[in-house]
Amino acid sequence: MGIDVAVIRRLIDVAGIGEHGDRVTDEDIDFLRSARIAMEAGLPEEALAQILHVYADTMGRAAEVGARTSHFYIHQPIAESGPMTGEIMEQLEETFSRIEPLVEPALLYFHRKGMERARWEDMLMHLEEEAGLTEKPDAPGQVRRAILFTDLAGFTPLAEAMGDVRAAEVLESFAAVVRHSVRHCHGRIVKQIGDGFMIVFPECYSAVSCALELEERACEQPQFPALRSGVHWGPVLYREGDYVGSNVNIASRLAVEAGRHQILLTEEVWRRARDLEGAEFQRLGKRRLKGIANDIEVLEVRPAAGAAAARAVDPVCGMELGPGEVAAHLTLDGHEQCFCSESCLRRFVASPHSYVA
Repeated sequence: MGIDVAVIRRLIDVAGIGEHGDRVTDEDIDFLRSARIAMEAGLPEEALAQILHVYADTMGRAAEVGARTSHFYIHQPIAESGPMTGEIMEQLEETFSRIEPLVEPALLYFHRKGMERARWEDMLMHLEEEAGLTEKPDAPGQVRRAILFTDLAGFTPLAEAMGDVRAAEVLESFAAVVRHSVRHCHGRIVKQIGDGFMIVFPECYSAVSCALELEERACEQPQFPALRSGVHWGPVLYREGDYVGSNVNIASRLAVEAGRHQILLTEEVWRRARDLEGAEFQRLGKRRLKGIANDIEVLEVRPAAGAAAARAVDPVCGMELGPGEVAAHLTLDGHEQCFCSESCLRRFVASPHSYVA
């Protein structure tokens, strides 16, 4: 194929195409030929490796989610209905034979949609560079972005109190809120880790607008935990579909530093978004963030319309409760406690001072 053996080994490693001892297939050979053509066309091996790594990981997840969900939602219900007879096996085979041809067209459809978005963003980067609005990068892949981290305050005690199934339902609702707001504000979800999302924006207006919209939408959800968010702006390195660097760490630490319903941001963000309509900014002074050498000037942003109506907070799971959502009340030492369920009430009664503390 005209490729150095060392290069082939590196491509196999980065793409994860084969366990030790696997036989090489015609598809493997075609893939390596395509890699050679890409490098001959001018794509450096480092760039090709990043592309292949993301493709391999993404398609691996796509294949896994297809197999797992088919098993959980199709195979298991049928298996639980009775013994696996020949008729049932034929039913399963017929179901999968109808679904399988839909997979590749769906993957290509979403890839094309993603390419449209990526080309639009790439065009903006070219325009910024030609207009002299960006500084010369220190390394390939360095760009300036607004980074937003957001998560659910107190999600760990919520999951412990309510169980994995209910916690997963809360996460699904939160993910729906995030995806709607991010799409509306022209951001991009980089990744989700547990109950936290990392989101990037080309400028700060959209990042702050998205954080405010997330807070507003979360407060509208029935029986929902509070959010906390952090926003920072600065140069970051784009690597394999992710963004890395100290400025990413600052945004992450701000989210950890934030309290319930709090959106913290740096002065860099405030300077670029201080004229945002419908937002009020308040300086909180310098803060020492974990793992960050220098103190950071921190501000808080809130909707200009004022704070949302106060909601009761379940002391066990941390769920916020609106009018009509309180399942039980209990008065302890002159203070009324509100609970989302009888289960949380029983946990509180068993060890009240633990939760009050």
